[in-house]
Amino acid sequence: MLQDGKLFVGTSRKPDNSINKPEYLELKFGNRHGLVTGATGTGKTVTLQVLAEGFSNAGVPVFCADVKGDLSGIGAMGEAKDFLLKRAEEIGLQPYDFQEFPVIFWDLYGEKGHRVRTTMTEMGPLLLSRLMNASDAQEGVLNIAFKIADQGGLPLLDLKDLQALLNYMGENATQLSNQFGFISKASVGSIQRELLILEQQGAQHFFGEPALKISDIMRTTNDGRGAISVLAADKLMMNPRLYGTFLLWLLSELFEELPEVGDPEKPRLVFFFDEAHLLFNDAPKVLIERVEQVVRLIRSKGVGVYFVTQNPLDVPETVLAQLGNRVQHALRAYTPREQKAVKTAADTFRPNPDFDCATVITQLGTGEALVSTLEGKGVPSMVERTLIRPPASRVGPLSDAERAGVMKVSPVTGLYDEDFDRESAYEILAARAKKLEAQQQAEQEAAQQPQNGGSRWTLPGFGDDEPTTPSGTAKPKGRSGYQRETVVEAAMKSAARSVANSLGRAIVRGILGSLRR
Repeated sequence: MLQDGKLFVGTSRKPDNSINKPEYLELKFGNRHGLVTGATGTGKTVTLQVLAEGFSNAGVPVFCADVKGDLSGIGAMGEAKDFLLKRAEEIGLQPYDFQEFPVIFWDLYGEKGHRVRTTMTEMGPLLLSRLMNASDAQEGVLNIAFKIADQGGLPLLDLKDLQALLNYMGENATQLSNQFGFISKASVGSIQRELLILEQQGAQHFFGEPALKISDIMRTTNDGRGAISVLAADKLMMNPRLYGTFLLWLLSELFEELPEVGDPEKPRLVFFFDEAHLLFNDAPKVLIERVEQVVRLIRSKGVGVYFVTQNPLDVPETVLAQLGNRVQHALRAYTPREQKAVKTAADTFRPNPDFDCATVITQLGTGEALVSTLEGKGVPSMVERTLIRPPASRVGPLSDAERAGVMKVSPVTGLYDEDFDRESAYEILAARAKKLEAQQQAEQEAAQQPQNGGSRWTLPGFGDDEPTTPSGTAKPKGRSGYQRETVVEAAMKSAARSVANSLGRAIVRGILGSLRR
């Protein structure tokens, strides 16, 4: 049943319900992406668990989200339950061995796993706009903010950094508009309100340092197995937009950081995108186009992306066309949209003359699926009605004590669990304003000192070198004369000079706006 270079998915059945043949996913096509779909309760999570186990045993690291909490059992030894033993017997899986897998638990909130963070700078304006559901005008202001920060040496690490930069932009909108394009104070204010909402929803846990290193989700063990990174997403799912944006950011980081490797014998990483509809719901066209581009190109970097969702219509056709390995669990066909989904799913398979796909999709039992994977020279195999193999690890969640035990011996223990707040845009802008305020105060004190013979020393560039009349007295100030600049205006000019002097050091961003390494 087990073969080198292949993952055993299950056993297909003939029309008379007798065993047909084992169904495999070839490792060399594991980076050609995949799709696992099916209605609630049809076995998608177990299929994801089986695929993750197979990739791990083959030495391929895996990243997946645990939306319901029951995927955590992959870190514990399986148990001989009647329904599992019955399935193993039905598909001829002998011997049926149980196993625990190397797991690293992650959690944006740091409650059920190691903290996972990124910085504002690394995320970029496009994904942040998606997270905030920003309008076109707001997205334009965010792009200007990141341009000022990228070119001016202002690290945007957390929410307070972006708030400080937006305050600065709002107070100096007129001057900055002349240099970077129109900046609406109303747009700046609405973005600040959205940031407050994000903070209330817990986004402040996601932005900061230490930021996640991609290498830490691509680990292998001493015995050659791939580590399975499991993101605790049950609480995160209460903010679906944050969930989708986080996974999309992680995908873009993989795309930007990993080198080209062509088509390796096995993937370098497999990425399961559960509840994939959250990524595409109400997404602007430009974002979908860029996701399609990333999915198409990331294959050559050795990364396989597997979308897991209830309905194949949740994934845009342009992305769906990139997914070569497919597992279709049962779908219901009660509504017109569900009937369309059944037809769409059936039409994407290479037909099997033994049965009608559209009919069978509505008749599949729990743990049963239509399976088609790439074979030979990358051609989709004929679709087969398949009983999915039982997992070797536990079906069901770990207890809190078991989870804590796994985290205690994790290879990343201590690397991400404590916050680190270094100097960034908030501190830099505050320091500049404080310095200029002190200089202006010193200037005012100097101007109040008694003059000796009409001559005095000046501070060039700080408003104390006004032209004088031939008699040596200062030129009177009228409405059209020189007006002393405020502290913030001076800080703005200082920042503008920094931007102008830093064009050669400008940060380069990739397809999805994240940093290009």
